[in-house]
Parts: sequence; structure tokens; C-alpha cells
Amino acid sequence: MKSDKKHITIFEHQVIRLDQDYNGSTLDKNQLKTLQRFHGEKGLPYFSLIHNGVRFNEYVGIIQVGNTVIEVLPKADKVFPAASEKKQWRDMLIRMLLTVGVFDVHAPSASSLNLKSNSILDLYLELFIKELEYLLHSGLVKQYRKKESNLPVLKGSLYFSKQIRHNLVHQERFYVCYTTYDLEHKIHMILYKTIQLLMYINTNTALQSRIGALLLYFPEMPDLKIAPASFDNIVFTRKTESYKTAIHIARLLLLHYHPDLVKGRNNVLALMFDMNRLWEQFVKYSLRKHKSSNTTIIAQNSKFFWRPDSGYRSKIRPDLVLNKDKDDCVVLDLKWKYLNGYNPSPDDLRQMYVYHEYYRAGKVALIYPGASTSILIGRYLDPKTAKTIKKECAVISLAVEPAIKEWQKNIHDEIEKWRKIPLE
Repeated sequence: MKSDKKHITIFEHQVIRLDQDYNGSTLDKNQLKTLQRFHGEKGLPYFSLIHNGVRFNEYVGIIQVGNTVIEVLPKADKVFPAASEKKQWRDMLIRMLLTVGVFDVHAPSASSLNLKSNSILDLYLELFIKELEYLLHSGLVKQYRKKESNLPVLKGSLYFSKQIRHNLVHQERFYVCYTTYDLEHKIHMILYKTIQLLMYINTNTALQSRIGALLLYFPEMPDLKIAPASFDNIVFTRKTESYKTAIHIARLLLLHYHPDLVKGRNNVLALMFDMNRLWEQFVKYSLRKHKSSNTTIIAQNSKFFWRPDSGYRSKIRPDLVLNKDKDDCVVLDLKWKYLNGYNPSPDDLRQMYVYHEYYRAGKVALIYPGASTSILIGRYLDPKTAKTIKKECAVISLAVEPAIKEWQKNIHDEIEKWRKIPLE
């Protein structure tokens, strides 16, 4: 492993500029050009290009370019003390990802994962290593496969066209097609290729020896050209069900690794998450974890609300609908942003008004993270009289808390408290 690995940690919406110092690490000119090419080729939502730098958006995670790992953390106001802010937000991000099931780990030792990793990449690598160590300990699964070979004995079925082509003057040999039962199959080829990638991208010295051990003990496999289609036709059976998580992580790593075809040095690995989507999933899981038996929760429920004379209809899709089609129906939309005392955007408020109408909701609410918890009740106005009507749209700020289980419980309790406030 190279010893000149660099690490830059910033927060979402912050900027990284060329040759600016970030605790001893910098982004050099070649790496910036690689990011510019990467952005141009893919049309990425992760960051936007600025003069001599990049500005990150509401995506968090890691982008490794060449020998530099850029870690982008979430942030909502001044929640944690400045001295430990980056570590606290890193731990919070990892716990949120674990909560929503991004890492559905089978290895029994996964519960002992520590959160001292240098970045989210380290967590991915450690989970992958644990999964493979578990699979090796349990015993790798063999599968049947077809194999062609030119043998001195007749085995399986004779391949006539190739027999004539290869053995016209060697009639003592047989070109045959037969079935073999061994470890050489696509799942193992993908995992072996991922281990080889880990040797190249790993920046954590604590994991290096374990990766080397995997490369030593995992059976050597033929090279497999990786494409999205490589994973599409994998069918997991009862015997291979335990491979699912390892293949899931392998897919993320292999398909998000982009070799530098120009210089050959600044390869890019991007593992990024949309914080709005993660926040929505986290709140959904928190509500489901603590909900009562008479509460239903539906995520991303769609309804058509406009149809042209020709063409496709348009949909509305709220994040969460509680008790759909009931008298106490409420609609929630989750936004990962800090309002800083301002009102929600008019577009968001108009959208919530439509949810009121189309879901016949008793209440609707916009849910935000914040440094403290607050519930601001707002009502829509009658278009003729400009007086308030019984259409409530609340703005709920939920305090971010370091203890993930307490945070989940408080999210549920605060939303339930708002639901029980009677309409005036």
C-alpha cells in the first residue's frame, strides 16, 4: 500500500479549492482535472464545478481520487461541539446508514464494528472483509458449471465441430464439453476481483494485513470483466444466500470505481448518499420502530393529479403518509436542510397544500433536522377572505442527538405529539 495517502474531511455544501491546505492534505492540479472530467462524463449530482475547485451538494460519503480521500459529512446547524464535530457527524452518518439497512450484514461479528474508521470507505471495507472472513470460515460454496477441454479421455459429450478443428491429426484426443462441480463460478470471481481492488484502494493500515490474508486464502479466480449486467443475472439460492451482503458491497465498489484512462494515476472511487433520501429513510424507520398497531405508514405513495390531452400523466409523491384514507391521515415531507429561522420555501408550502387536497389529510408537516426540537403550527389562507382555514401545515424541527436509539424514539414521540394537537 502506498504511504502517501491523504485525507480531506469537509461538510456538505462546502468547497475544496486547488492547493488549499486541509490539515496537511491538498487537492493538486491533476486531481482537480480528474474530478472535472469525472463530473463532465457522468453529469454528477455530488458536486458542482467552480473556479479552481469543487462545491459539494447535499450528497455525503467519500470520493477517492488518486491518493486522496475526500470525505463529505452531513451537517445541520451547530449540533455538536466544534472540537469533536467531524467525528460526531461521521459516527452519526454511519449509524444512520446502519439503521436504514444500507449494510445488511450477515457476519455474526458485525455487531462489534467500531466507529473509529477514518472514513465511510473504511466501514465498507471492514464490512466486506468481515463478510468474506465469515464465508471462508463457513466454507465456500461449490457450483456446477459447463467446461470445454481437449482431453486424452472421452468425458461428457463430444464437441464435434471443435473435435474436427483441433484433433484432425490427434485422434487420440477428445474435445469435450462436460459438467464440473467446483469453486470457480461468477460469485467467487466477483469477490476475488473485489479483494484485488481493496489492495489498491485501501488507506487504513489496520485493514491491510486482513486484506492480504483474504488474497492468500481465497482461491485464485480467472479475471472477469465487470459491468452492471455482471450482477443482474445472479440468482441467490439457499446455499448462496449468505453471499448477498458481500456481493452488494462488491457491486458498489466495482461499479463506482472509475480508472483514470488519461494519466493512469488518479483513479476515482465515489460512494455518495443523497442526504434528503437518507433522512427520509431514517425518519421512516424510526416511526415504524415505535408505531402503535393502529398506525400505518406508507412511503413514496403516488397519485396522478394532472393529465394532458396527449402524453403522460403527472404524479405527486409525498415522502410518508400515515393512516392513508382514514380520518386521522397525515402527510409528511422530509427535508435535510436547516431553516435558520426562515419560513419554508413557497414551493414546499404549495406542494403540501396539494397533499392536503389529494390525500384528504387532516394535517401535513414539513420535517427538518435542527439543533433543538420545535413545532411551528401554520395554516393556509382562504383565497377569498384571506382568513385562516382548517388546513394545517406544521414546520417541525427535530433535534439531532448523538444516541441513535434515543434520537429515533424522540423523532417518533415529537411527531406523535404534533398529531395529537387538536385542529382549531
